[in-house]
Amino acid sequence: MTRGAGGGTVGAVTPFALAAVLMIASGSVHAVVNAIIKSGRDKMASRALTDGASAVILLPALPFVAWPAGAGWWLAASVATHLVYLYALVRAYETADLSAAYPILRGTAPVVTAIVTIVALGDAVRGAQVAGIAIIGAAMLLLVAGRHLSRGALGWSLLTGVMIAAYTVIDAHGVRAAPTRSGYIVWLFVAMGLGVAGMFAIASRGAIVAAIAPQWRAGAVAGALSIVTYCAALLALATGPTAPLAALRETGMVTAMLIGVFALGEPLTMHRVAAVASIVGGAALILLG
Repeated sequence: MTRGAGGGTVGAVTPFALAAVLMIASGSVHAVVNAIIKSGRDKMASRALTDGASAVILLPALPFVAWPAGAGWWLAASVATHLVYLYALVRAYETADLSAAYPILRGTAPVVTAIVTIVALGDAVRGAQVAGIAIIGAAMLLLVAGRHLSRGALGWSLLTGVMIAAYTVIDAHGVRAAPTRSGYIVWLFVAMGLGVAGMFAIASRGAIVAAIAPQWRAGAVAGALSIVTYCAALLALATGPTAPLAALRETGMVTAMLIGVFALGEPLTMHRVAAVASIVGGAALILLG
């Protein structure tokens, strides 16, 4: 038998295989969360409500989990990075359509993550996995071929992608360094939710308070799903290589395309089909490499 990427044997359920399943599921749920946020009338209020709801849901668990001793700096860095990411995400959605901004920000992230973890940090990955990451990143960017984006929308989308890569690397180290995974996850969601709600309340000069009321149900659903998607991602990152798993999360673009076509009435073009097929092919290389 040969060894799998996660250290187990091929033919058995390896740690990498389980982490991959978690990441693929995380990507699909993440696409749903972003569609809910994008559909909100006030994007800033939608995002604040989503993360605030996540914090409220997990707040009762706080006394029952351990403080992530040894990972406190990772936690602080993650919260700070998430604040920049979420502000940039809102600005990207305010200036561009979901089908234009989402592929750019999600396509940038796995490539930057791979560069940081493989080149700068020296993480070991297989050649086929590197090829799969590159294919997924290129396929995501193919989805915006022929679409017009303003310079501002492009800038915010690219900044969002870089921040996604940053918090992915940070949280991969943080969840591994913490005494318990549950402690890191719960503290992260609570701190992030409070920080995001406060940031957007200040940025909007309190205007989001009135904007929250009409969309609180959607925000609560998005908040619960946000816990599901990022918990799955963190559990995967705790046990597997960062760059290939981060790229697998972008298979959620398949779900995003289905939402766009069947829920939002967007056209199903040949280049979108080709891009999604390439994403699936890139994921297969990662899984089999």
